[in-house]
Amino acid sequence: MEREIGFIGLGNMASAIIGGILKSKMVYRENIIGSARTESTLKRIEDKFGIKTTNDNIHIAKNSDIIFLAVKPYLYDEIVDEIKDSIKKDGIIIIIAAGKSIESVEKRFERKVKVVRTMPNTPANVQEGMTAITFNEEITESEREYILKIFKSFGGVEEVEEDLYHAVTGVSGSSPAYVYMFIEALADGGVLEGLPRDKAYKLAAQSVLGAAKMVLETGLHPGELKDQVCSPGGTTIEAVSKLEEEGFRSGIINAVKICSRKSREMSK
Repeated sequence: MEREIGFIGLGNMASAIIGGILKSKMVYRENIIGSARTESTLKRIEDKFGIKTTNDNIHIAKNSDIIFLAVKPYLYDEIVDEIKDSIKKDGIIIIIAAGKSIESVEKRFERKVKVVRTMPNTPANVQEGMTAITFNEEITESEREYILKIFKSFGGVEEVEEDLYHAVTGVSGSSPAYVYMFIEALADGGVLEGLPRDKAYKLAAQSVLGAAKMVLETGLHPGELKDQVCSPGGTTIEAVSKLEEEGFRSGIINAVKICSRKSREMSK
């Protein structure tokens, strides 16, 4: 039997996950339903994905086997209070918000409930997402395998200890934004040197994609791969030297650090 999947909240992250799931063809659109507060959001999602939508969160709770809580962190308590008496006996709650722990959601339900904490990112929309995932003790092995299959349908998945989620937020949850900035900066440099902007963006984006794939598929240390590009006295080592001089590496490290710190603050 096909499991029914519900989304409470239909923002960017929910859209990315829905898009990834549908592109993978793992779940039929007829088995996905989403809720949002505004009619404009419901219409946008219906038009984009062809899934069922509603503004009734209770309906989502009663009819979904798996519920993604895809609302802002400050709305979690309100939403859980609204649906906690309506979810199915074996319904699975999936957290995707930064700073929300399994324990905090369990306490809000005031009873044993199946909870999965995740930290996906928006490249899920093109089936290249990265998700950190943690299961509470109520999740069975078959449920675990099914949930992993869902997330693997739109990218990579890594099981992590829950106390590492603040670091995960900085390294993968938020990092697509840093990468977009890097691609934009690379392209701007190309435009400065005379490249047409459309070609500069394509050259930069494909180079980032290819370099990332090299790290994942070769298993080599990124430093070793960097060294392979840097010929003695050549153009690349000149550029690398300038990046070091400008604090490129420390800037990235500090971005991850401050992002992780913000995640800790939000969890309090």
